[in-house]
This record gives sequence, structure tokens and C-alpha cells, in this order.
Amino acid sequence: MVKGGNRSFAEMGMKRFVLCLLVSFVILADFGPAWAQPLTEDRMLVAQAEQPRRRTLFDLLFGEEPAPAPQVRQTPPRQQAEPAPAAALPPPKPAIDKAEDATRLAVFGDSLAIDLAKALERFYAEDPNLIVVGQGVSSSGFVRDDYFDWNAALAEQLAADSFDLAVVIIGINDNQALNTGGQSYEPLSEGWTSAYQARLNRFLEQLRAERKPVIWMGMPPMSRSQYSAAISQISALHRLAAFSGGAEYLDIFDRFADEEGKYTSHGPDVNGQNARMRKDDGIHFSAAGSDKLAFYISQAMRSFYRGGRVSVAVVDPLQGTDAATLLRPPFQGLGQIRLLEVAGTVMPLGRAPKRAGELLTAGAPISAPAAFPLEKLFEAPVGRVDAFGVGVSPQSEAEPLNSAR
Repeated sequence: MVKGGNRSFAEMGMKRFVLCLLVSFVILADFGPAWAQPLTEDRMLVAQAEQPRRRTLFDLLFGEEPAPAPQVRQTPPRQQAEPAPAAALPPPKPAIDKAEDATRLAVFGDSLAIDLAKALERFYAEDPNLIVVGQGVSSSGFVRDDYFDWNAALAEQLAADSFDLAVVIIGINDNQALNTGGQSYEPLSEGWTSAYQARLNRFLEQLRAERKPVIWMGMPPMSRSQYSAAISQISALHRLAAFSGGAEYLDIFDRFADEEGKYTSHGPDVNGQNARMRKDDGIHFSAAGSDKLAFYISQAMRSFYRGGRVSVAVVDPLQGTDAATLLRPPFQGLGQIRLLEVAGTVMPLGRAPKRAGELLTAGAPISAPAAFPLEKLFEAPVGRVDAFGVGVSPQSEAEPLNSAR
């Protein structure tokens, strides 16, 4: 009995030992590969995400249950934020139909005239009585008439009667050699100046013969000093030609210069705000600069354009005076003001006024006024302004009245 009991006890111990070995083998089979490889960050994230179920002894003896299907979380799609509504633009200005008999304003010149014509169109967009006719030609001028002859082109426009009022801005391409009569002259030389003035005078004579009012624009300062000096001399020739040809000369140099009279790319616009007036090349005007030019032209046009009609009649303020008989060219506008200064009817603000004695006629003896006797105060009747509180009584002129009475 004892021997049989010991054998059964030994068999049971052997079974337990085998079972423990099996369990150890299962555990080593699960965790052996994990111990063999380094646990990187990616493996940690995967392990945490999957979280597999451990096998138990029950699964080893009776088989594993099928693992449930992994639940996939359905993340709702991200809702894209709706873009903020854009600021509403101001409604465009309604187009205004121009009148059939509207004044036709032609803008002649080079590339500056092209930008100026666009600015004048913006300025007079709501005026039904004025139409802007752009006549600008890029790279043109009065020097290279072989490229574009402005006198011939103007003759064609006058023959077609295509405009009523002219604005001229030109000159940025004229600082080059001028060829005429088989000879070539350097810029601003004596021969160059004579030929250049002849072409300017011919241009203005055609306009004057057809009684077309003209506003001639001066040149602004340029960014390059040497080029700006040459353009200033050319602009001075334009001024002389405009005065002698009966045109209104509009000087804009100071209005686009700094405090020292030099080039500046910025300046006040038509609203008084600091804005960019010139383009990057230092020659042409920006949109704000062209709008400023258009404003100045509108002020100068008041002498000719009166809301639908154009008149070249300029009132002569010297009519009926001795200065009216003087020999003088047909000045208009600013030229007329300078003529008045010469005649003495208009005094500049910087001139010191003359003394009253200097205003007497020449040849008349100038003597010092006689002293006023105090006895004259008693001769004035009481109540008169020059009695000064004393005077002669109307009842008794012999007895003077006492002021303390």
C-alpha cells in the first residue's frame, strides 16, 4: 500500500512539473521576441494602440477564443472654417453720357501726355460737357521729326477740327542731337536752340491761327541731376514760346519739388495726403501725380472752359488806361499778370510800398506842411468834429467857451 501510494504521488508530481514547463514555454513564446528586440518608440506606440489580450492556461488547455474584431473609431470630418466675407467694394460710378456738343479737350505730347489724358478722363468723368481726346505718342518730341513730326500731325488734326481746347506736355525726349538742313547740332547749342524754337513757334502759330486755346505744361524736376538741368533749360524755351504764342503756360516745377527745389518722389496729393507722385524711373508721374496735374489744369482752364463752352476772349484789364497803348504781345493768364506788374497796376507782395510823397506827380514842388496853430481850435463851432471839446459858441462868437464849464 505504501509503495503504491508513493508511486501515485510521484506521478502526480511529474504531471505538475510537465504542466509548469508547458506554461513556462508559452510565456517565453509570447515575450521572448519582445525581449530579443529593442523596444523603440514606434513599437511602444503600436503596442499601446493594439493592446493584445494575454493567453491564459485555460486557452492553452482548451483552445483560444476568436479575438473580437477591432473597433475602428470614426472621427468626424473636420469642418473647414468659412472664409470671412470680403469687404464690400464701393459701387462703380455710373457712366455719364457725354453731350453731343461737348467740349473736346485734346492732350498732345509724349508718354507724359498719355498718363495725363487718363487722369483728365478720371477728373471729368462726371462732366457731360467735356470729352478728353488723347493725342500722346510715346518717344516723340520736337527734335526727332523723322520719327514723328508734331507740326504735320497738328495740321492734320486742325484740318479735321477734332478738338476745341489743347493741352501740351512734351519734352522728356528732346535732350538729344537735332538734325536739320543736313547738319547735326548738339543739345542746347546755339544752332540747336534756334531750330528748336522755330519748331515750337510753328506749332503754336497753327493753334493761334485757328483760335484754339492752349495750356502748355512745364517740366517737373527729374531724379538725375544732369538730365534735370537739361530738361529745365528745354522747359525755359517752352515758356518763352508759350508767352510769345499766346498760350497759357502752367509752371509745375515747384509743385513737384522738395523744400530745396530738388527732385522728390513723394508729395501731397489732391487731398493733401503724402503720396507717391513719380514712378521708379524718376521721370514719369504716378497715378496720384497725374491726378494732381489734372487738378492744376482744371484751374487753368477756367479762363477758357465755362461748363460747356470754350471762349478765347480774355478781358483786357488795361483797356482805357495809358498802358493799353503800349506795344505788347497778346499775353493771357499769367503773362497778363506779369504785364500788369510792369505797368504798375499790380504790385507783387514782396515789393515795399512807396511813401505818399513819392506818389506825387513829377515836377510839383514838395513842401513841408505848415504848422497848425492852436488858435484854430477856438474858431471851430461847438459840436463840430474838429472842435475837440472847445470852440466858438453860436450865440457869442467873441467869447470862447470853457471846456470845463
